[in-house]
Amino acid sequence: MTALATERRERLHRRVRFIVAFTITYNVIEAIVAITAGMLASSAALIGFGLDSVVEVLSAVAIAWQFTRKDPERWEKATVRAIGLAFFALAAYVSIDAILSLISQEGPEHSPLGIGITALSLLVMPLLASFEIRTGRELGSKSVLADARQLMLCVYLSGAVFIGLILNSLFGWWWADSVAALIVAALAIREGIEAWRGDVESPFEVLTEMKDE
Repeated sequence: MTALATERRERLHRRVRFIVAFTITYNVIEAIVAITAGMLASSAALIGFGLDSVVEVLSAVAIAWQFTRKDPERWEKATVRAIGLAFFALAAYVSIDAILSLISQEGPEHSPLGIGITALSLLVMPLLASFEIRTGRELGSKSVLADARQLMLCVYLSGAVFIGLILNSLFGWWWADSVAALIVAALAIREGIEAWRGDVESPFEVLTEMKDE
């Protein structure tokens, strides 16, 4: 490997570390804002959106904890099963809340804060995912590309919640929020199944892989 190629690789590694740090920080802020907005507006979709961000961050922390153990492989099954159960619990909570809202025909209040945070995610996450995809392809890193796919899942999630909030605000379609919440629940179930099978991609794993290169 030439000196120039080595320098380029190091630059790409720094770029991935920035993406990982930014993603985790953004998810924490997104969770706080979305849950707060959801509680104020009584929006099942917003609360579910925020809780999904919480579970994403906690899953990354759980895997990071696993790799601080002397025998991380010993804890792998328990860790991924715990993450899977967290996603399933999230899906159950959001589904029940959405169904009860549909039965009672109660829609959320207008939420400028909720619309704002989901709109911001729709702007930020595609750019971040595109940036990470280009970096992952240049590095030839499967884990970086997998993390980028996870970011795209966040884009779909943001889009569903954003559309539900807009339809409720503009046309008074109270049921749109509940439908968006059920989409959030479906995506949470998908993430839970992947975690239960052990197909978990943590940002910390991306950094570990880079250190081994």
